[in-house]
Amino acid sequence: MARIKYYYDTETCKYERAKVTKGDVFTNFMGFLSVALIMAITMVLIYNTYFESPIEAQLRKENHELSDHYAVLETEMTEVQEVINALEERDNNIYRKIYEAEPIPLSATIEKQGSAEKYRIIMEKGLGDKVLVSSTSRQIDQLKDKASAKNNSFEQIMQLARENNTMLSSLPAIQPIDNKDLTQLVSGFGMRINPFHKARVKHEGIDFAATRNTPVYATGNGKVVTVKKNSVLETGYGNYVEIDHGFGYISKYAHLGEIKVSVGDDVQRGEQIALVGSSGGSVAPHVHYEVIKDKQKIDPINFLLQGLSDSDYEKLVKLASRENQSFD
Repeated sequence: MARIKYYYDTETCKYERAKVTKGDVFTNFMGFLSVALIMAITMVLIYNTYFESPIEAQLRKENHELSDHYAVLETEMTEVQEVINALEERDNNIYRKIYEAEPIPLSATIEKQGSAEKYRIIMEKGLGDKVLVSSTSRQIDQLKDKASAKNNSFEQIMQLARENNTMLSSLPAIQPIDNKDLTQLVSGFGMRINPFHKARVKHEGIDFAATRNTPVYATGNGKVVTVKKNSVLETGYGNYVEIDHGFGYISKYAHLGEIKVSVGDDVQRGEQIALVGSSGGSVAPHVHYEVIKDKQKIDPINFLLQGLSDSDYEKLVKLASRENQSFD
């Protein structure tokens, strides 16, 4: 039962019963509600300040774990970066030098245009550890760029290796006749006595003496580009064959007997192309052998390495260096 309130009326000098209006009820209610609301807000602030909710605790734990993962990831990326740097150094200083290729330009590995803007946006997002996120993102992009550059470089190296293998197979690197005892090289490249004029003239090849019909072999892979039989257009060479080995190299075999190839034939190193003869300006059966690089005649002895030991090659060089009379 609600209590009845009275007040003292000074005019009547009596206690009168207090009348409660709706306004009084509303005012009292709003006052109570305000106090309750203030207390509730205060309690929430105190709780949020000094206590964590389960969700916040879980998020804090996840953030801590993510920070640990970022740190481990950054360490691993640094190790990968070191491996890529080592590959880059080996690529430029070994592989590319072997195949005579230009080093990778710096522009292929530097930060791409637009990356700086992306990192600026990351820094402005207000992430909890934005420096770590930006650093990790930058390292990932650098690794991707360098990995892409390395992939392109290794593809180029593989192509150079394939071309190099082709070149090694094509170089005129064996003797044009079977000369295992190294006794058949009779005259080398350079100034020699001409057997017809008895004067010292430049001998632009090397002579291998052999009996007639001894097999003559292609000294490297290539395509037959010239076959001349009983030629009078190029005095002195007689029957001869020219093989284009590619890469600017041509080999020439002169004073031949029977020729067993035709223009356009593809030949392999060691394949028989003719027989020894003494056609043209020759004083005895032999093969006059020349190597031409970029239209310049060079000393063939510098290429006759395949199948010879170091000592045998030195012996062959000494034989070729004798200033004697040539056979043509």
